[in-house]
Amino acid sequence: MPRWKALPEELDPGLAEFVEELRRLVDRSGLSVAAVADRTGYGRASWERYLGGRLLAPKGAVLALAEVTGTDPDRLTAGWELAERAWRRSETRQDTTGEALRIAQARRASTAPAPAPARAPGTGARAGGRLPGDAVPPGARDRAPGDRWRRPAVLLTALAGTLAVVLGAVWLTSDGERRPEARPRAKTPAAAASTAPALPAGVRCAGDDCVGKDPERMGCGGARARTTTSVTVGTTLVEVRYSEVCSAAWGRIVRAARGDRVTVRVVAPAGATAQGRVQHGFVRDAADTDAYTPMVRVGGAGGAEVCAVLASGLDGCAE
Repeated sequence: MPRWKALPEELDPGLAEFVEELRRLVDRSGLSVAAVADRTGYGRASWERYLGGRLLAPKGAVLALAEVTGTDPDRLTAGWELAERAWRRSETRQDTTGEALRIAQARRASTAPAPAPARAPGTGARAGGRLPGDAVPPGARDRAPGDRWRRPAVLLTALAGTLAVVLGAVWLTSDGERRPEARPRAKTPAAAASTAPALPAGVRCAGDDCVGKDPERMGCGGARARTTTSVTVGTTLVEVRYSEVCSAAWGRIVRAARGDRVTVRVVAPAGATAQGRVQHGFVRDAADTDAYTPMVRVGGAGGAEVCAVLASGLDGCAE
């Protein structure tokens, strides 16, 4: 059984190449992921994400791996810089894809064909007999003089019948407007849900459905997310992570220690319920050096604030 799982198909080739290089270094060292975590000071869960292509390894982790494996740090740093640019390209593509999807949906909605108008009763059909302007049948001019008096009477009868039909239709329409059962029914939630746009492959939630859920498990992290702002508290990096496709944000801390806490809070109206506007994350395992919160619903990239309270007593916020 292979040691490494296949990298995500949507991963940028430049980033995938760098992850493969990290895997080769770990393989040549003969160390397990747990041993790499222990020797570099970065948690095992973090290294599993770095080596799985789900998260770009921070520069500090890359330099620590170079020291552990005896690799030239300058060469590995150059590879990391290329990978970081690839990661940012992925974030830009994700933003562009989301915008293109919204434009395409708007265009489809504006060009949808209108339903054909219903024909009025009797339109295009004769209500018995000839209509004015029809060709006169052969021999009609030779009829008796009394026929000329009967024809106007027939026309008057036909007009009276047509008028009765029109008045009846008007009465039915006005009566129908007064009847509650004749009014168009509002869309049921099920019908409205069926018109929601399909999510990209691997993404399992969007908007309010993401509130309180793990961004990695729901497919909102990795290349589908970007860091909108960050701050360093002591040696710990505090980040606001945002996913355009999921319309959600969460907090993350890197280079953290056991007991460190991170909190994300919605600071702009987003439609989330009150109990879903604040989420917390903790570093519980001494082997881990990062942590992230569940997601909150935000209306845009600037809709969340992330704060960290470290076990050392330091604290700070990024918004």
